[in-house]
Order: sequence, then structure tokens, then C-alpha cells
Amino acid sequence: MAHSDPDLGSARWRKSSYSNGDGGDCVEIATGLRHLVPVRDSKQARDGGGPVLLFRPRTWQAFVDGCRAGS
Repeated sequence: MAHSDPDLGSARWRKSSYSNGDGGDCVEIATGLRHLVPVRDSKQARDGGGPVLLFRPRTWQAFVDGCRAGS
């Protein structure tokens, strides 16, 4: 199966509501991509890039549900 990097140009990034108020220690999540949930460190994004983790929506939802349940 061929793999290509997704075009994140249309992604709309938002900071986690649990990020602190001074701009540090932030996780950003992108919306607007149909089959992927991109996640990145906002400090690296601000500095010009950095890695982006890509999750399938079901996997991301399971992670969020586990966090909410205290797992």
C-alpha cells in the first residue's frame, strides 16, 4: 500500500482546553480532516514545524474517553 503525507494545509488547529494560560505545555489538535486527527506540540509548531502525530478518529476518541475515565 502506498503512503503519502497528508496535506495539513486545510487543518484548523486548536489548543487543548487543558493547556496552561501562558502559552507553554500546549497540545494542539487539528480539525477539518476527514479520516485523521493530527496532534502536535504548539511550542514546536510556533518554532516552525516539528512532528505531527496522526490518529484515526476512533483511536483518538478511545484515548480521549480513557483520559476522561481516569485511565
